[in-house]
Amino acid sequence: MADIWWKADPHDLHRLVDRVSSVYVERSHLDRDENAVVVINRRETVRIPAAMIAVMLLGPGTRVTHGAVRLLADSGTAVCWVGEQGVRMYAAGLGPSRGSGLLHRQAWLVTRPKERLAVARAMYGMRFPGEDVSRATMQQLRGREGARIRKLYQEHSRRTGVRWDGRVYTAGDAFAAGDDLNRLLSAANAALYGICHAVVVGLGASPGLGFVHTGSAISFVLDVADLYKAEYTIPLAFDLAAQGLVEERDARVGLRDQIAGTKLLGRIVTDVKGLLNPPGTDFDTPETSELWDERLGSVAAGVNWAPDDTTGPDSPGPVTSLTPAGMGEQHLAVIGPEATDSDQPAEPDRPPSPEPSR
Repeated sequence: MADIWWKADPHDLHRLVDRVSSVYVERSHLDRDENAVVVINRRETVRIPAAMIAVMLLGPGTRVTHGAVRLLADSGTAVCWVGEQGVRMYAAGLGPSRGSGLLHRQAWLVTRPKERLAVARAMYGMRFPGEDVSRATMQQLRGREGARIRKLYQEHSRRTGVRWDGRVYTAGDAFAAGDDLNRLLSAANAALYGICHAVVVGLGASPGLGFVHTGSAISFVLDVADLYKAEYTIPLAFDLAAQGLVEERDARVGLRDQIAGTKLLGRIVTDVKGLLNPPGTDFDTPETSELWDERLGSVAAGVNWAPDDTTGPDSPGPVTSLTPAGMGEQHLAVIGPEATDSDQPAEPDRPPSPEPSR
């Protein structure tokens, strides 16, 4: 007999595709009230049904109770600790109730050359709107992408008047390059990797199973981030350099504001799902825990499969959906008000706290 310890019955969980894509929380306190997560700050109190969240993103200034985390784990909800507006990915946790359907689909695609090439072509096709890439080889696609990016750099250089001498960077060190523009590009790209990483982990996919990139623990994150660099990080870096804003924080905050203004987080969720499970495919693995069977593919878990008791009380009941209509791809944000001096009591013997990193 198989079970998921004391956790919620997997058959009672809502499928990931039926949930609110993500909830971002900043400067608030998270607690539990029965089967809801309660988000509390000085401005408002918001109750969110835990089973309807795909991923909870915890931003700066957030506190969370053990009860809230346990409820999210029971509900199959991913929890990610992130920077402002999802920029920078620090840590993540998944409860044992989370299904592995999307991960299995990703692994199936990436281990079959024909299917892997099809996903890679789809990714490049998103960068070349209106162009037919259905017959292009990976070498041809890489060449076209290189020419596109080189042209973009030159166009933004002319637009902003910022000199461009080529891309120079050292992985993991945004300030190793020799000029401000390259450092801004590296810092902005690192922030973009953070939000893409949060989405990939939150959806239950693998950051390491890439289709274009390979060999890195975040290969798929790099694949996804490359879809948005031409629209976000490249023009942002040139604009900041033209304004004389050349600190790493300038790139991070600038990207954060763009992400919030354009709702990029929800777009990434939609794109990742579409790449791994496009419309028309027959992949629809339920978000449940099941047992593998060599003849049937899979059978229900939580059932006593002994021959003399196959219809006992452990058999799963019907699945009841409590999904509100129209909630599928929404991204919600609950952000508390900025702290002010009047919110804290005077403590003359205590030195002021440093400004929190962003």
